[in-house]
Amino acid sequence: MIILSYYYEQKFVPESCLAMLFGTAQRIGEALDSRTAALISNGIPPHRATFFGLKLSGIERRKVACAIAGTWLEYYDFTAFGFFAISIGRQFFPGTQDVQLLLTLGTFAAGFIMRPIGAGVLGIVGDRYGRKTALTLTIALMFLGTAILIVTPSYTQIGIAAPICVIIGRFIQGFSAGGEIGTATTYLLASVPKDKAATYGSFQTAVQGMAGITASFLGYCAARYLPAEQMDQYGWRIALAFGLLIGPVGLYLRTQIQDDVVSARQPVMAILKAVFVSHSSRVVVGLLVVLGGTTGAYIITNYLTTFAINTLKMPSDIAFLISIVSNTATVGGAIAGGRLADRYGKLLLMALPQGLFVLMTYPALLVITGNPSDQTLLLLVGALAVLRSMSGAVAFVALAECFLVSVRATGLSLTFSIGVALFGGTAQLIATWLLHATGNPMSLAWYLIATNSVTFCALFFLYPVTLYRTAP
Repeated sequence: MIILSYYYEQKFVPESCLAMLFGTAQRIGEALDSRTAALISNGIPPHRATFFGLKLSGIERRKVACAIAGTWLEYYDFTAFGFFAISIGRQFFPGTQDVQLLLTLGTFAAGFIMRPIGAGVLGIVGDRYGRKTALTLTIALMFLGTAILIVTPSYTQIGIAAPICVIIGRFIQGFSAGGEIGTATTYLLASVPKDKAATYGSFQTAVQGMAGITASFLGYCAARYLPAEQMDQYGWRIALAFGLLIGPVGLYLRTQIQDDVVSARQPVMAILKAVFVSHSSRVVVGLLVVLGGTTGAYIITNYLTTFAINTLKMPSDIAFLISIVSNTATVGGAIAGGRLADRYGKLLLMALPQGLFVLMTYPALLVITGNPSDQTLLLLVGALAVLRSMSGAVAFVALAECFLVSVRATGLSLTFSIGVALFGGTAQLIATWLLHATGNPMSLAWYLIATNSVTFCALFFLYPVTLYRTAP
């Protein structure tokens, strides 16, 4: 109401972009449906386009797009928020720049608090009322949370209401993100052949890298071509609004899916009991698996930019390059890991890259700190990101398969979200504390080695996994 009142008073009430985009997406979807139906009725098989080396029909592409649309929006917002944290702080919080940045990062962290809550609520919705209902709700909430951030006027315009609106937006984003990836992965795995589960499931990790590349590129262009004043006023809003373009399309795709059959609407307490009692050991193992993956992701993709600039005294442009290289490596590593896992078995493709990551971390950071050149840093960051994503993508699919289908959305969502909140939300804080407490840059390496060694051991308790070839 505060936001609407402000725009009404300013006599600026824009036409509903959501209705326009949703209508366009609906017309495109209906046209594609009509074309596919016409081809099939005439005995002509629909075209199978190549996607990362896989030949997918139109229906298969829409299933994949439906599952990964929300993940793309979530990670795009995450990366973009980090790039524009200073500008967002100037717009919505009073005080010095340090105070504004601290409050902005605190607001960002608020999203992590809501993740487990959203995972529990939306996961139960997915297991009790169907994946379609949960998926439609998550992407709608994601769109709403981001839209609130974009349209909220600055602190100088509406006062204390501005940071309140921003915090509400972040709460909504965190809540929806908590239930997104678990429910989407459950739907995706139920919609694809079992012998291609790792290949299709790896798209969930790969799309995180794609979102990071897009956000990094737009962030770099905005910083390079917009003056600081224009960046603070509207540059960051345009960048976040770009991410919303996928919202209506994803919402349309999710409203059109055929839901998987939910045999019976289980009581809420029965679902929670099944997850935390019957599947308790799997939840614990899952948390230990998430430990290494999430600390590796947050340190390599996010914290190393701060480390390179502040500790190694490298130029600020390196932040953009690290993000591009690490996210590109994430896409390639995830897709390769998924395809190889379907051929040679999940355990091998989880354990081997994870073990190499542990062994490579110390010498890699030793070289980076001893010879801090751009080429060396980017090469080793790319290598570590490939190993991390290759193992992580397959481990996430194996973790999903640990839970019975009847409680999979809830179990996977809660395990992943609690792990991300506990380990991912604190990774950069712990890394900063270690550097200040020890004064040794290599403490970062020991932190990564410790967390990922635990994950390496946990992988052997993750079921169902197989070391043998599952496809010819």
